[in-house]
Amino acid sequence: MAYVDPITAQQVAEAAVQAGVITSNDDNALLSVEENRASMIFNDWNDHRVGADIICYMNGYNDPRREKMFTTVKVKETVGGKPTDVDGYAGVRIGIDVPNKDNVKDRYSKPITSTTSPYMWINAAEITFLRAEGALRGWSMGGEAKTLYEQAINLSFEQYEASGADTYIADATSQPQAYTDPTGSYSAGQTSSITIAWQDGSSNDEANLERIITQKWIAMFPCTVEAWSEYRRTGYPKLLPVVVNNSGGVIDDSKEKIRRLWYPPTEYSENKANILEAINMLGGADNGATRLWWDKKPR
Repeated sequence: MAYVDPITAQQVAEAAVQAGVITSNDDNALLSVEENRASMIFNDWNDHRVGADIICYMNGYNDPRREKMFTTVKVKETVGGKPTDVDGYAGVRIGIDVPNKDNVKDRYSKPITSTTSPYMWINAAEITFLRAEGALRGWSMGGEAKTLYEQAINLSFEQYEASGADTYIADATSQPQAYTDPTGSYSAGQTSSITIAWQDGSSNDEANLERIITQKWIAMFPCTVEAWSEYRRTGYPKLLPVVVNNSGGVIDDSKEKIRRLWYPPTEYSENKANILEAINMLGGADNGATRLWWDKKPR
């Protein structure tokens, strides 16, 4: 609600923190299941790979959590007449044309997951980043924004049993990488120059918000809908353009990406009265460019 009703948003957030929130990885909310279907999709079906955006950020930051989160790839050959040399972590861009996935699936990293892996629902790092954002806005979150930001990164490193958090937090020079495509066709430039280390002073508030959301986005992987919501709400992290925009011009990807999912045709045929009321409440057309009620940050 921060960009819609900041007074109520502050009241709700402060009440939550006062009542008690997750502060330890011992209390991370994990869903244990008989069979982790994400593992089946990534490892057995080979239908999905890690996205290019998170790999660009973590490669640029030389993030020690990568080896705990993703598999590595090694590609050294000529692809499409272009030399391709990838040895490490590589992601796949959104909106590309893959005529034969079996020819390219081994060029991209996968999440490290198994059939017995639990699903992560919410973790202490995410909650602490939320508190850091609140503190940046001047809310009472039980700590200063900088302190909470650094605590959140430490919690994420602890969750993955990764070393080097102090060095990572102090890094004021590393930036996200430009994208090198292992297929040789879809490489792209750097999307952001944001660094990791906190910068003091109110003039850096927006940059520090980008830092908070970018690091939160990394720490909440693979909570995909949550990550998409953070992007829509704040505009961060800055993401690669979609290669092929199939919206027919409805969504201008040069300005902002898809804002919502539209209602399926069955709603119009089987629930017409309610669907028309819902669309009226949207304040816009039933398409991917219409913002939800909380997606109000000025761009």
